[in-house]
Amino acid sequence: MRASRLVSILLLLQIRTHMTARELAEELEVSVRTVYRDMESLAAAGIPLYGQAGHEGGYRLVEGYRTRLTGLTAGEADTLFLTGLPAAAADLGLGGSLTAAQLKLMAALPPELRDRAGRVAERFHLDAPSWYRDADQAPHLATVAEAVWNQSIVRIRYFRWAEPHRITRDIEPYGLVLKAGRWYLVAASSNAKRTYRVSRIIDCEKLEGSFARDPTFNLAVYWRHYLHAFGERRRVDHATIRLSPHAFGRLPEVAEPAVVEAARASAQADDDGWLRVTVPVEEAAQALADLFRLAPEVEILGPTELRMQMIRTLRILNDLYQVNLPP
Repeated sequence: MRASRLVSILLLLQIRTHMTARELAEELEVSVRTVYRDMESLAAAGIPLYGQAGHEGGYRLVEGYRTRLTGLTAGEADTLFLTGLPAAAADLGLGGSLTAAQLKLMAALPPELRDRAGRVAERFHLDAPSWYRDADQAPHLATVAEAVWNQSIVRIRYFRWAEPHRITRDIEPYGLVLKAGRWYLVAASSNAKRTYRVSRIIDCEKLEGSFARDPTFNLAVYWRHYLHAFGERRRVDHATIRLSPHAFGRLPEVAEPAVVEAARASAQADDDGWLRVTVPVEEAAQALADLFRLAPEVEILGPTELRMQMIRTLRILNDLYQVNLPP
């Protein structure tokens, strides 16, 4: 385990030029004290590295030094071929480059690892779009991706749901995220980070000049916070419902994890054996559509607006099917 960590330190310093002890500790998920001990071991083994104090300090390898400890284990070779996203690479205009890179990697692997990697590519396939929905058509994706890579300022015309629907903005593109077959652009505008769905970009024009990225920005962390805030924003109300035990068991099939968690936390059994729960919901139409998937083993108790909308829907269905139901 320690030998693997020492190799990882060498490769990290080779790739990133210099890193502080704290950065190495966070990357390797060990303590700073462990990093100090590892550095002493590497120095004792004759590795030409040195530490430098100050704001721009950290550990560095002597310029020109390159480790040859880059051999892949069987597991590492397997995972390289699991990380490929052929469709995504094609969307970004990198399909040919991905194919060429995989061929070069295959050629560089020893025969036993080449066979394993080939089996992984043959037996595992990633299909990013969700069920019942095609992937977004995003004609300006390649232009946006180039701007992200080159830190180019771009002017976009964008369609959004809020009024006014069509807006024009000059943005600094920071990164792209692919989620469920849809591409999202994270960009800075007016000193704030915003998220844009790439398929809604009507036009994209590269402007003169480039921008300096915020060195503290982390795309994965931003996206995680964005998803959490998105869920909080769209669940603006709560509903109290009764569920049969069977419907309660099916809840994970039809509801998001936050709804299931809230239902489990608030569940109280009544005299009939049904469970009374309080869950977060979106606007009434969406909530009604979700709850209908549990019919007829669900009863909406509140809010009154949602319950009345269910009653109106049932009356329309009754008229449509001409079934005599009690008032």
